[in-house]
Amino acid sequence: MFDPASLKEAIRAEAERLGFVACGFARADAVPEAGAALKEWVAAGRHGTMGWMEERVDQRAHPQALWPEAKSVIALAMSYAPAEDPRALAAEPDVAQISVYAQGGDYHKTVKKALKGLARFIVDAVPSELKVFVDTAPVMEKPLSAAAGIGWQGKHTNLLSREAGNWVFLGVIFTSLELAPDPPSPVHCGSCTRCLDACPTAAFDGPGRIDARRCISYLTIEHSGPIPLEFRELMGNRIYGCDDCLAACPWNRFAAQAQANKAFLPRAELAAPKLGDLLTLDDVAFRELFAGSPIKRIGVKRFLRNCLIAAGNSGEPALLPRVEALLRDEDAVVAESAAWAAARLQPAASIAAMQPVRSAGSPVGRREST
Repeated sequence: MFDPASLKEAIRAEAERLGFVACGFARADAVPEAGAALKEWVAAGRHGTMGWMEERVDQRAHPQALWPEAKSVIALAMSYAPAEDPRALAAEPDVAQISVYAQGGDYHKTVKKALKGLARFIVDAVPSELKVFVDTAPVMEKPLSAAAGIGWQGKHTNLLSREAGNWVFLGVIFTSLELAPDPPSPVHCGSCTRCLDACPTAAFDGPGRIDARRCISYLTIEHSGPIPLEFRELMGNRIYGCDDCLAACPWNRFAAQAQANKAFLPRAELAAPKLGDLLTLDDVAFRELFAGSPIKRIGVKRFLRNCLIAAGNSGEPALLPRVEALLRDEDAVVAESAAWAAARLQPAASIAAMQPVRSAGSPVGRREST
């Protein structure tokens, strides 16, 4: 007969060894209200075109609807805290902003590998059944993680803690074992609304209330059609995701930067890539550049659409030739985005062409005689 308390502490120690910064336990039926809120959110259409969310909403609403044998949930967090504030790149219009989480290795692989290692440890200690999940399955990781006490859901809906901030990837293990739940973490947001105020597109209409259809992460990653005109200028130079609400959270000041998993350190070519270089990518070059990156899944056409919006916002006339090269792209969304960007860059190019050229030793606006 195993000692549940000793097993929990052994699991925590092994989780830490595997690179997780937090580990907590909850009952499988701990968050019934989260399922009801999810169904209401989907019914209101706030999930946008994420059909996969709607198709499996019943399974997502309750762990035991996905796996009836689940008795307990083990929630885990792995840090990807950046060394610098990612919002600093907003001041460099010829550079593309890629969300911090996508600048390094694919978190799905890293987190799942660690989850499987922890699962083997548990089964070796106590023969049992379990399942591991990271992001791609219909599991409500954030409410379950809050119930397990590893953090709380901030007003931006993401999980955060006093130790790790909100720069964390979540993984979940469902187990047939009966493990005593940990107390949920208190909410420490107080009256702060910095995350809500930071959203460029006003995607939040209250604490914990997000409309995905207005979120830049949704628009650049999940949405496959043209970017709605009302959001294009607001996107700035963000081409994949958005970190503004996360970066604004003051609890990140206390996140231990050394805890960030090395697998998520930014690749040099993705930390601050030049828009001009990205606009020249074809399918082969795109796949090569983003091999092993979550960015690869959106495909080159959606990626070019995003880069064209950023180019149109850049005010950089030097980008115009590369934008114009995509005006006749076979993909209608890419071609339309190129036309929008070109129309915005042409006035800037005209103004630049009108500027007088200063020759060494010559007065402005006059040419030297030949």
